[in-house]
Amino acid sequence: MTKADLINLISDKAHITRVKAETVVNTIFDSMVEALVRDDRIEIRGFGSFVNRDYDAYKGRNPRTGEVIEVDQKKLPFFKVGKELKEDINNKK
Repeated sequence: MTKADLINLISDKAHITRVKAETVVNTIFDSMVEALVRDDRIEIRGFGSFVNRDYDAYKGRNPRTGEVIEVDQKKLPFFKVGKELKEDINNKK
């Protein structure tokens, strides 16, 4: 499912215009990004949670040239699936 598919689905189910549905979807996604930038945890019961994971700096290798490079420390968002979603997926084969 793409973002456009999600907007169309919300528009149809909520009986609102596509523009309003797009505003809803963008607001939700923007709020989630802002929370992760603040290093907050996002938890959606029954669906899952998003949290930032910290990775230390390390020495990597350029696969093309073999040159050793320094990779800076970083944070990456990580999604952990919720128990209910996992059960729903596995029980609807």
